[in-house]
Parts: sequence; C-alpha cells; structure tokens
Amino acid sequence: MRAVIQRVLSASVFVDGQEYSSIGPGLCCLIGIEKADTQDDLGYLRRKICSLRIFDDETGLMNLDVEQTGGDILLISQFTLHGDARKGRRPSYSKAEDPLKAEGLLSELVEGMRSQCSGKVKTGKFQAMMDVHIVNHGPVTILLDSRKRF
Repeated sequence: MRAVIQRVLSASVFVDGQEYSSIGPGLCCLIGIEKADTQDDLGYLRRKICSLRIFDDETGLMNLDVEQTGGDILLISQFTLHGDARKGRRPSYSKAEDPLKAEGLLSELVEGMRSQCSGKVKTGKFQAMMDVHIVNHGPVTILLDSRKRF
C-alpha cells in the first residue's frame, strides 16, 4: 500500500464541478492499494499517517502529529500510485488492486483512521474523476510504502 502525504492549509475534492468534500489545515493523503495488500499493510499506513510528526511546534520544529494540531485528514484513492512506467511509455497498472476489493480495503482504512485519529477524516469519491485542490503548506510531502520499497 502506498501513500503520498501532504501537509495542507486546505484541500478539497470536486466531482462533476460540485464540491464533494473539503478540509481545513491537516493532511491530504493519496492512497494506492496493491493486489498483495493485507490487514498488516492497512495497520501500518493507518498508524504511520496518524503519528507522522510533520507539523510545527511552538519553536518551529516539525514535532507534532495531525491529532496534536486538531487537523483534518482527506483520504483519496489513487490507483495510479501503483503505475509502473519502467518499460515503454504507457504505465502498467497490473499491481493495482481490483476496484471492488480496493474499495473495501479503503473503507477499512477510513474507519480505522476515524477510530485512531480524533480529527475529521473525509474522503474523495471512489472511482470518480475528481478535481483535487490542495494548498500544500511548506511544502511538506512524504511518500509511504507499507513494504518500505522506497
């Protein structure tokens, strides 16, 4: 399971020109689910996202997690995180999970995050063409892979 985590001042998702969800300061997380992902991968990502210390404390050091700041979390499914463009010019998405299974795993991740993190957890619309507006603060962007491949 992969994630691109961005510290944001705000983030929103639009579907068909209408706002679907939005958050204020917090984290915008693009989530890619792979065919081989298990409950262990879900747990790793949930714990890591909730505990990443990428928010400034009173001295200006990145020492606080999203919960300590009262921030929100926006989770957006993005199967293209498992695109492989090493050969040719068109990425292969063969490692990305089947949409039905991916939606179930994403729902489990969302519910787990809602239980573990005290802030609001919102989502994009699964399998929809979305326009994602992100005001990245810093900028701070972190890449996570539950199998630690990078």
